[in-house]
Amino acid sequence: MVKLHWMVRLVRIIAILFVFFGCLMVFWYTPFYSNMMVKLLNTFVPVEVNQVAAKSQQNAALSESENLEPGSDLWIARQAYLKLMEQEISSKNTNGIAMLGLRYKALQEQIANEQQNEQDTEEKPVIPLLAEQTSSMPNVDQSAEAVKELLDLNNEDNKALMDEYIVFLKTHKIKETESEPDLYSASELAVSQVQEDMSLVQSENTQKNKSSSQPYAIVVLGGGLTLDKNQKDIIVNQYTKLRLETTLALEKKVHLPIVLSGVEAPYMQKWLSERGVEAKLLENRSMNTCENTRFSSLLLQKKGGAPTVLLITDRYHMPRTRRLFALNGIETIPVESPMPTPLTSWQPSQQNYNHSRRANYETLATIRDMLFGSSGCREVP
Repeated sequence: MVKLHWMVRLVRIIAILFVFFGCLMVFWYTPFYSNMMVKLLNTFVPVEVNQVAAKSQQNAALSESENLEPGSDLWIARQAYLKLMEQEISSKNTNGIAMLGLRYKALQEQIANEQQNEQDTEEKPVIPLLAEQTSSMPNVDQSAEAVKELLDLNNEDNKALMDEYIVFLKTHKIKETESEPDLYSASELAVSQVQEDMSLVQSENTQKNKSSSQPYAIVVLGGGLTLDKNQKDIIVNQYTKLRLETTLALEKKVHLPIVLSGVEAPYMQKWLSERGVEAKLLENRSMNTCENTRFSSLLLQKKGGAPTVLLITDRYHMPRTRRLFALNGIETIPVESPMPTPLTSWQPSQQNYNHSRRANYETLATIRDMLFGSSGCREVP
């Protein structure tokens, strides 16, 4: 057998590689490559929920109207108020509900006055060096564990304060001119506010009866911003716009609170508002997918908890995002938004290559996350 010269063997290898990469390039321009990569990602990327992290969402009482700082005195007072409101609704005590509203208003005023007095009396000297050192340290109190502690009404400090506020709301004496209030003529509390609080309690009771596998919110991830035609105004780009259009269609069917995630959130909120849909839960600090999932999970935790959400993003981004939400304790139900350009039926084209590039990016990012963790991902907003 004649042995081939090494140069001939080298040329053959180069030719085979050339043909292989040529075929691969053609494959990238077909719709089959991106479809194959999506199937692989959906098959092999794990989305099992981290049960330890899931405990942070177990209250399952999501509220989009609550704007008080979790763990603050006013927040604890409101939890006491809503707890008693639930009892009064169960007993169908209309006058009791109105009286409770008046006492809650008095409690809010008392807490506000106490906080103001504390601010007036605390005049500590500022040591510049100490102040600089303190400001440069990471704010570890805002970690997820710290938030969980703040939201725990059964810890010693919160429970004592909760009991104190419940006693106030049950026994505080209202001025004689305000006694025996009627739900529709209470002198100090707007009727609309009482009705809103009653609706909130009833809504939370409905949510508590929901299965944890049912969705509690719609989470929409931003896809970027761009300049308007005038090259001055900032607007959502095509990726974000398509996700918002998907949100509009979904909101008509499920009527759930909407969480907008990413620095694009204010622009997304404006876009939805112009089309008659109000999104009240904004997470506008995240700069990447890891922060999207981490900060949105923290927001949902602060707002009462949401074990399961409907997640809106594109098909290539979905597997990696679902995995990261699962690591933060939230189960996701995928709702895929379309890409700016559709795939062709079979023939190669530039738009198919754009899909393939997107699939390659998400595949590499997923492998990186699973092997080395997400880079550039802050712990807290």
